Amino acid sequence: MTSASAQPVTIVVDAAQSVSGLLQAPPAARACYVLAHGAGAGMDHPFMAAMADGLADRGIATLRYQFPSMERGSRRPDSPRVAQAAVRAAVVQAARLLPQRPLVAGGKSFGGRMTSQAQADAPLPGVLGLAFLGFPLHPPGKPADERGQHLFGVRTPMLFLQGTRDELADAPLLQSLATQLGERATLKWFEDADHSFHVPARSGRKDADVRTELLDALAHWIESVTAGAGSA
Repeated sequence: MTSASAQPVTIVVDAAQSVSGLLQAPPAARACYVLAHGAGAGMDHPFMAAMADGLADRGIATLRYQFPSMERGSRRPDSPRVAQAAVRAAVVQAARLLPQRPLVAGGKSFGGRMTSQAQADAPLPGVLGLAFLGFPLHPPGKPADERGQHLFGVRTPMLFLQGTRDELADAPLLQSLATQLGERATLKWFEDADHSFHVPARSGRKDADVRTELLDALAHWIESVTAGAGSA
């Protein structure tokens, strides 16, 4: 199946700055996922493009976008205040571009965490759920759950897609957090996958196999939380 092509858009964050975005919307898209990138790679990273292509093939639109630091070419991530302002601006733009489509938001690693912090601070308009592609619960080698405490302030459904070898999310800690969040949280593990959803050859699987499983799980969850919302 051929994915819808990505169309460049401009997202106004505030009076002083704008960032680039890519809208990928198949005909009659059932929903739109506002997709933020991680700290080390922008919206054009092959993983981000594969997620957008795969969701388009499954009838779900995406709006990828740059954080201001990535737009400037800086290797240092934005402060939470600046990153969360970009998240809000991207959500607003997605609603403008696809006004009849229900929205979910989230992203890869840092992008997902900035989205959830924004949602915990003040609900993102129209966003029905948050989906995390590798939630960064703690720095590598320093297991802790403080970075997940703000999630108790999120009232929408949340999906955690997580590799069992993710060095940024100790499995027992994340499992405990998801249990405490209750029915709001859905946690799906990907055996042998790391933070980038890479699997070693000894696993008997390829990265592409994991990506297909990831996309299927994400699309199914998006459809479940947006069912009955919006119209064609």
